Amino acid sequence: MTKTLDASAVLEVLRPVQDPELRKSLVELNMIRNVKIQDGNVSFTLVLTTPACPLRQFIVEDCERAIKTLAGVESVEVEVTAETPQQRSLPDRTGIAGVKNILAISSGKGGVGKSTVSVNVAVALAQMGAKVGLIDADIYGPNTPTMLGLDNAKVSVQQGAHGEVLEPAFNYGVKLVSMGFLIDPDQPVIWRGPMLNGIIRQFLYQVTWGDLDYLIVDMPPGTGDAQLTLAQAVPMAGAVIVTTPQTVSLLDARRGLRMFQQMQVPILGIVENMSYFVPPDMPDKQYDIFGSGGGEKTSTELGLPLLGCVPLEIPVRQGGDRGIPIVIDNPESASAKALMAIAQQIAARVSVAALS
Repeated sequence: MTKTLDASAVLEVLRPVQDPELRKSLVELNMIRNVKIQDGNVSFTLVLTTPACPLRQFIVEDCERAIKTLAGVESVEVEVTAETPQQRSLPDRTGIAGVKNILAISSGKGGVGKSTVSVNVAVALAQMGAKVGLIDADIYGPNTPTMLGLDNAKVSVQQGAHGEVLEPAFNYGVKLVSMGFLIDPDQPVIWRGPMLNGIIRQFLYQVTWGDLDYLIVDMPPGTGDAQLTLAQAVPMAGAVIVTTPQTVSLLDARRGLRMFQQMQVPILGIVENMSYFVPPDMPDKQYDIFGSGGGEKTSTELGLPLLGCVPLEIPVRQGGDRGIPIVIDNPESASAKALMAIAQQIAARVSVAALS
């Protein structure tokens, strides 16, 4: 007997379709909503767990194929939206109102391009439709405003119920706070640990962040006060470790990674930056200036995912200096495509951790 073409039949045929990352039924995850049928046209809303879902089109096509097996279906319309899940809370750490997921992008060693990765991942997520904030936690060397084209931005300070409240700067869809907004360009920050702890907590709790899917924290290098303050203050969805293929960078990256693990912060994966150099006049050539395969080897040894490898290209540096991230300035470049893919991988792993 032929089944009646109604909402229940549509949900039933979609039940075997799974989210590839979560490996659970879309129907059971409540990702299929607002099913409507009119004159053989089936329409519904697909609610993904992140606007940056890397498998979006794959999931849509799976749904369309499943529905077209029903008799009487003339066409299928899928409206795609997203609801980013909230990271898990911890009893001894205070979350930030309206902020769903807090991520650290860190490295054990300076000069590996951690801020470049942080800025471009933040902008990439915003371009995909996510609400994104960025904390420049490198108090002694705040360079993120330059990379986001906010050198001349001013943040307003208002008096709130619990003290001063900062209004973040904004560009390319990303809200930003940085020590660079609070000091003169040539002014050094000569602080001991307690003062560092205080300003990072202010950046976390005394900023009008509003509703955010992701708050990314660009960490200073090392395993010092800034890392400890962040890990002990707020529940974190995870940390991303940036390294180059060079042995000394990998050794420091492992130390930084172990620090987060000891603080019970999940490691989302490793990013290998400056993987190889692409000469602008010979785009088909690659030179392994800092070695090769280090990130992949380390990720294998530690049982962690390699989120991606970003080549060393001159436009990345040029864009950073001009305040135009490479994912906007040259989106078709190899480095921009790698960074976009890394942003998608990070978002997917955050969703899996929150819902598993």
